[in-house]
Amino acid sequence: MRHPSYECWLQYEPVKNSGRANEYRSWCARLVVSEQGEVLNTAVDELRSGIRRMLGLRPAIAAELGPSKQIVIGTAASVLLTPDEREEASDLPEDGYFMRTVSDERGERLVIAGRAERGVLYGCFHLLRFLALGEETEELHIIETPKHRLRMINHWDNMDGSVERGYAGQSIFFDQNKFVADRGRIADYARLLASVGINGLTINNVNVHEVESKLIDDSFLNDVADVAGTFRLYGIQLYLSANYAAPITIGGLTTADPLDPSVGAWWKGAAANVYAHIPDFGGFVVKADSEHRPGPFTYGRDHAEGANMLAEALEPYGGVVIWHCFVYNCMQNWRDRKTDRARAAYDHFKPLDGKFKDNVILQIKNGPMDFQVREPVSPLFGSMDRTRHMMEFQLTQEYTGQQRHLCYLVPQWKEALDFDTYAKGEGTPVKSLIAGITAVSNIGNDDNWTGHLLAQANLYGFGRISWNSELSAEGIADEWARMTFGAEPKVAETVLDMLVRSWRIYENYTAPLGVGWMVNPGHHYGPNVDGYEYSLWGTYHYADCVGIGVDRTRETGTAYSQQYFEPNASMYDTLETCPDELLLFFHHVPYTHALRSGETVIQHIYNTHFDGAKQAEGLVAVWRQLEGLMDESRFAEVLERLQEQAEHAKEWRDIINSYFLRKSGISDKLGRMIY
Repeated sequence: MRHPSYECWLQYEPVKNSGRANEYRSWCARLVVSEQGEVLNTAVDELRSGIRRMLGLRPAIAAELGPSKQIVIGTAASVLLTPDEREEASDLPEDGYFMRTVSDERGERLVIAGRAERGVLYGCFHLLRFLALGEETEELHIIETPKHRLRMINHWDNMDGSVERGYAGQSIFFDQNKFVADRGRIADYARLLASVGINGLTINNVNVHEVESKLIDDSFLNDVADVAGTFRLYGIQLYLSANYAAPITIGGLTTADPLDPSVGAWWKGAAANVYAHIPDFGGFVVKADSEHRPGPFTYGRDHAEGANMLAEALEPYGGVVIWHCFVYNCMQNWRDRKTDRARAAYDHFKPLDGKFKDNVILQIKNGPMDFQVREPVSPLFGSMDRTRHMMEFQLTQEYTGQQRHLCYLVPQWKEALDFDTYAKGEGTPVKSLIAGITAVSNIGNDDNWTGHLLAQANLYGFGRISWNSELSAEGIADEWARMTFGAEPKVAETVLDMLVRSWRIYENYTAPLGVGWMVNPGHHYGPNVDGYEYSLWGTYHYADCVGIGVDRTRETGTAYSQQYFEPNASMYDTLETCPDELLLFFHHVPYTHALRSGETVIQHIYNTHFDGAKQAEGLVAVWRQLEGLMDESRFAEVLERLQEQAEHAKEWRDIINSYFLRKSGISDKLGRMIY
């Protein structure tokens, strides 16, 4: 028997409201579909299965309209649609769909139609979400079009079965340098992703090791093609992370110089072989010249030359190169205050704007550093107006509690997507400029997929916000809570409240005011204020006996603030206008500097860390109130994680507060215990 949390938000519990159940049954007894197709058949199967579980009936399948209520499913080519409906479906974008109830001379019907099969699949999952949430189905008229064409998950899985920055068990794809034999879990994962509109993923780590380099040759391509076939049934394209040095490591060449004709020819041959196995292959994801990865810098070439060579190999097949912008000097002398890791992506890539081929997409992290709990939006967004680029988030909570702490990240992502770049004047948010959104996966082979059951909300939320970045973080959390835990109002309301407060709670007891890091080197879990202060990785807080923060201003600092468009550049550069939550990211200030709240920086540090530890303890108390209102296994597994978080938050509180009391010599004005 499956673990109760294995089904995630696709629980499909029986509808308990008898009135709603009867309403749904009147529509769902008969499904009418006249087409066949891999994805369309999946849509019908998913709809039948969900209806059976929620309503206790097995819908009949028919090819022609009947006299009673029915659900009609089809693409723009379906003969079951009226001419107007076919035209409307044809006008939708690739993954769009409409869902509406119709009553005319042809009878009463609920129509789910898309321009193509994938849109129909998304429409069927939308209807199932409606049923699970108990929504009104009468007089529906819904048109859904994705805000972002590419909605992607990046796995950092290694073929030995490990997952880099994985906090939910081992890989679901690989074990002992082979593909897993049982592909059932991969199919279940594809269901989860398709249900929230994900349409692409990589299965291997962007830090491509020796064995994984062979995924693009005959060593493993039959297995890759088999997995691609599983995802294809759910409308998901497979991509692979590629080793830039593959011509050397697996191709027998002596160089990976992108301007060497033999290198280009090798990649063209490799691409032809991949597409022979996987005709709908999405393309390559590449991390080059970053954190000791090989790349074009080795040969005196730039990133455009490196990416374009790969893009040329993929171009005949419609494939794309997704090129990481996470490039910086990771061998920095800590004494050097001029080199600023935050500047690196802009400094490397801005001069290359317009030089990339059309099938290159630059992948830019949401912030300039590395998925911190709080950092500004990368200034590269909006600055590459002649180059396609996409947003990268991190589902796996590397710096936000590693799925041992509760931290619902959708509010953070919303802030990044809504950030006004002013790239084309006021009203130019990031979400209007990007070609897609991707995120680093947070799943593994744990029974509940994500280690912390409530971390499933991040995966669900990423899919929903990738489809529609206008959705609210609260609305997404409410959907997830109700679909996961069922109709009990107290459970859904409590979980919603916990989720929406969790990011701020985590921020309160960890690194303050945007300074970031302060974690143990290597594994990045737990407090260590000076963990990276004197390292080679270029991430500093510069705390001394007088003050704290990194000076990134134009006049006296690294001038990172000037990478933004006005008025953002001046806002961040000026102490009086810089947002408090990012103060220490942009400015070095005395501990006695007064924030807009009236508190000094040092008192803010003390207060937030005491508050955060108390709030984390409060999460445990709130969760205990739900005992008996859900299955015991899910209640117990979440309680265990929350208890660990509460204890660890105290550790953060005491280490951070003690460090800054000793560093500053300024006491807590409230006289609380600081060691």
